[in-house]
Amino acid sequence: MVAYSVWYNIVRPIAVGTMLVGACHTLFSMRGSIVESIAGALGASAKAAHEGRHIARTDRDIPFQWLALGTAVLVVAVTIIYYVFTGSWLAAIIAAAIMTVAGFLLSAVGGYLVGLVGSSNQPLSGLTLSALVLAALVMLAIGAKGMSGVAAVLGVASVVACACSVSGSLIQDLKAGHLLGGTPWKMQVVEIVSVIVLSLFLMFPIVALHEANLATGGIGGRALPAPQAGLMAQLAKGIVGGQMAWGLIGIGAAFGIALIMCGARSPMLVAVGMYLPFDTVSAIFVGGILKWVADQITARRAPELRAKIEEKGVLLASGLIAGEAIVGILLAVTFLSGISSFTKLLTGADEFRFYPALGGWLSLAGFAAIAWVLVRIPLGHRGAK
Repeated sequence: MVAYSVWYNIVRPIAVGTMLVGACHTLFSMRGSIVESIAGALGASAKAAHEGRHIARTDRDIPFQWLALGTAVLVVAVTIIYYVFTGSWLAAIIAAAIMTVAGFLLSAVGGYLVGLVGSSNQPLSGLTLSALVLAALVMLAIGAKGMSGVAAVLGVASVVACACSVSGSLIQDLKAGHLLGGTPWKMQVVEIVSVIVLSLFLMFPIVALHEANLATGGIGGRALPAPQAGLMAQLAKGIVGGQMAWGLIGIGAAFGIALIMCGARSPMLVAVGMYLPFDTVSAIFVGGILKWVADQITARRAPELRAKIEEKGVLLASGLIAGEAIVGILLAVTFLSGISSFTKLLTGADEFRFYPALGGWLSLAGFAAIAWVLVRIPLGHRGAK
């Protein structure tokens, strides 16, 4: 418990400072692409408005007036939500204005960057942090302090984060549709419907996961760590709520600058490793070892097939991640339905009565089997034997 307290109260704030520097460094390193993305997005909008109905079917988007009307309706709805958070129309309107402007610009940036460098390299945390810090400083300037101001800032950050994330997936879908000769406005309508449906559907597994893990802190706790969300919450509380451990944040920022000056490939990854609990980081470390083992075997047996072996390994690991997420949700649902554990359901006891530690040994056997699968199946590619 002492080690956990030290990690939670000292190491995590230091990691927050390092993550903040890492996010700023990522945005600065991509400044050329960001400026190009804004210019490209504005230029595309101006071209579409100028050509009007003469535009080709494969370049026809949803009419701008419909977009403006939908945006206005959503902004009014979000403003009302912000008013519920803050109890002040001034703070709500300003927060909505920041959300609208930042959401528009950063969504254009995020979407264009996905088109340039791919979804996995979109600096979503950095984009969201930019909107969060701006909103927090403005809320502090107009006197919106305490938990109401924190809620408004997090509301702005959450909307911007969702908008940037959706813009990334949307740009990929539109690119695929363009290659297949699809009509953009039809795809955009389907994207709108899918976002609405998923936003309603995903509430239930999120609530189930949180409720089933309340003993460890719910989402963001020890069992379900959320480093980016924790970073956002800690910054909002620190700037607006006056609960920031500025000394530790400064140490982390200095550490992040030192990592950059030393030429570290990704200071953000180092910070996330500090922020996550040890059991999560240790699992990532074991995965890295398995990747190293697979690379060594590939280099000896079939170096010419390395790209194909890596593709198969990534596909296999992605399937395991998706399957684990689904099983996690199912376990949360069964827990909320009254089944605390499948061991108790099958045996009537919380542990195996014959040998209490048998569950731990079985889990090790399961992990060993997964490790074998992650190495053996990709290397089973024809010619890699």
